[in-house]
Amino acid sequence: MDQLIKLIVGALMIGSVYGVLGMGYSLIYKATGLMNLAQGDFLMMGAFVGLTYYKTLHLPYLLAISLTFATMFALGWLVQSGLIAPLLSKGGSFSYIILCTAAVSMVLQNSALVIWGAIPLYFPSIFPVTSVSVLGAKVAPESLMVVVLGIVCMFGLYFFLNKTKFGTAMRASALNQKAASALGINVSLTKGITWGMSAGLAGLLGAALGPYYGVYTTLGALIGQKAFAGAVAGGYGNMYGAIIGGMFFGILETFTTAYVTTTYKDCLSFAVLILLLIVMPTGLFKEQVLE
Repeated sequence: MDQLIKLIVGALMIGSVYGVLGMGYSLIYKATGLMNLAQGDFLMMGAFVGLTYYKTLHLPYLLAISLTFATMFALGWLVQSGLIAPLLSKGGSFSYIILCTAAVSMVLQNSALVIWGAIPLYFPSIFPVTSVSVLGAKVAPESLMVVVLGIVCMFGLYFFLNKTKFGTAMRASALNQKAASALGINVSLTKGITWGMSAGLAGLLGAALGPYYGVYTTLGALIGQKAFAGAVAGGYGNMYGAIIGGMFFGILETFTTAYVTTTYKDCLSFAVLILLLIVMPTGLFKEQVLE
């Protein structure tokens, strides 16, 4: 039973990360019809930035992760306004945007390599205890923190998009940019905030994962791919689908590692994605592709 509880906590932890990252993919796709291949590397940069705020500048952890969100939000906005928007204004096609975000991914990885080096770094202790009891099982408090933060991000993003005026404007802009602009909505602003929020949430999760996984330049590479797989399996562009798909792959990966194999767990996850796409090409929520 102890082992099962630890596995469930681990599955919820990584599943919530995949879910929130997947929501970032879906958010950008819904708001702009574009795809961001640098999402996982925003998470990686967030881990390094959070480590710098917490370990180097000796800021309180909550302040460190809050500043990490703000820093990564600004970086996401900068990528959209400085790279994506100019490309689109010059008639750049969807494929050019994908190549641009792939280039951003490489730039982020190599920038991290230059600034922080290739050796994995580690956060100082965040909690005064090394384990807490959950139904009698001892689990790391850092893993529970990631679960709680992931759930808060999911509900926070849902509330923002559905219960606030600006969130409504973002959804209107996503449905029809020309009509939204005619109604007085600043479409450029909504796009910038969309990319900023996506990067900010990814960076926030990176700063939360860092104390558990360590921080290194390829931290976000496979995590980003798994989150993308979850978003696609749920129905690319559907927020609920991203959450469910992310949780599904988190559970699949965790229990495969524990009871089947650690060697082929990633291969199995993507094989399952291929099968799901064959059976349900538009994902669990049958999301239609934007033209």
